[in-house]
Amino acid sequence: MADTLYDFGMVGLGTMGRALLLNMADHGFAVAGLDTDTGKVDALHSEGAGKPVKGFGDAAAFVQAIRKPRAIMMLVPAGAPVDSVIHSLSPFLEERDFLIDGGNSYFKDTDRRALELTAKGLGFIGMGVSGGESGARHGPSMMPGGTEANYARIKPIVESVAAHFDGEPCVALMGSGSAGHYVKTVHNGIEYAVMQMISEVYDVMKRGLGLSNAAIADTFDAWNHAELQSFLVEITTVVLRYKDEATGKELVELISDKAKQKGTGKWTSQDAMDLGMPIPTVDVAVAAREMSGLKAERVEAAKVLKPSGEALPYSGDEAIECLRHALYAAVLIAYAQGLALLKEASREYGYGTNLETVAKVWRAGCIIRSRSLETIRAAYAANPDLANILVDPTISKIVLEHECALRKAVMGAIQASIPVPSLSASIAYLDGYRSEILPANLIQGQRDLFGAHTYERTDKEGAFHTQWEQA
Repeated sequence: MADTLYDFGMVGLGTMGRALLLNMADHGFAVAGLDTDTGKVDALHSEGAGKPVKGFGDAAAFVQAIRKPRAIMMLVPAGAPVDSVIHSLSPFLEERDFLIDGGNSYFKDTDRRALELTAKGLGFIGMGVSGGESGARHGPSMMPGGTEANYARIKPIVESVAAHFDGEPCVALMGSGSAGHYVKTVHNGIEYAVMQMISEVYDVMKRGLGLSNAAIADTFDAWNHAELQSFLVEITTVVLRYKDEATGKELVELISDKAKQKGTGKWTSQDAMDLGMPIPTVDVAVAAREMSGLKAERVEAAKVLKPSGEALPYSGDEAIECLRHALYAAVLIAYAQGLALLKEASREYGYGTNLETVAKVWRAGCIIRSRSLETIRAAYAANPDLANILVDPTISKIVLEHECALRKAVMGAIQASIPVPSLSASIAYLDGYRSEILPANLIQGQRDLFGAHTYERTDKEGAFHTQWEQA
């Protein structure tokens, strides 16, 4: 295959890069990969034996082997590594060649890179990719952002390799500029929230109800065959049932309770604050991971700040049903926050993001795929201008039917001193969003008293300041 001109190039032959290249090869595309690690190049050749696949260690030879105008994707860690790859490829690229950043890049970096590359006559797309190694190999969900013309360049390839739901590919243009990476960032923020809520329900079942990991796994498995069907609930059963080969013990019991993060959850919260959009369930999910990192402090604090020791106010089948309904409502509320943020970001940044399209792309292949996303897609199909999915007739009915269970689950966990920050934030968001009157009037008065920040009135227009009489 020495004289072959390849249809597509991939920089970064780690697990994800190799899997996606092999997926493309399975769909009839001749593909080339570049990596400075010869072991990864060898792995590509081994795994791609018999397929139209070629690995390179030299950037110049790699670029020259790709059909013009070249389409080259980068799957490398976000930040400086992306800029480094662009810099190393630039001397060999020609006008109309095309780069795709498939990593979890910060959306403002994507905007900068797009401007720089467009000025050089090069095409560029920032594209979120979700689904992990299995998704990349067999069908990921992909979220590209950029111009229609640029997307048209890669559309045949990405639609071929993407996951499909009811015959529709789980890839579509998310909007202009950095829309693709922004949508992927919010996807990951929702992912943080749902993972945290699942872990909280697990904690209530384990510490509060005294259930074994096997019993909890069976419970989640049953839920996964009903309205809570989702990838994250599905893999929860796998983690809970897995036995450590070395010890024969349940592996989950040997895993440290310090969760890590790569930044996308934090970015979601940070930009939501910049845009003035409340996403408390995501915020506290990020904070919960930070709290988990204080392991040594928590061990010492447990000796001093002894919990009340009260029992849960529910047990048995009643408790399991309560937690099931609670999680269902809370997950919908988490989706509502993330999608409301996407709506505002699209307005603020001029993305032109279609939220029904986002829901479609998330229905299969990605980490937050779930049965609920088809209900959400239908809500946006019925009303594209929907301010928040919680006011959709179908979704509001579901949430209101499950609200009491969510409230009961949260109150019971608090009584038993079991932390449920994301479940608590979800019910607080619901209560705040539907409150016609909130106590911010008092906050306005306080700010004006101590800082002359002024306030608005309900009976007349304008900004007002009062010479408050202090005690």
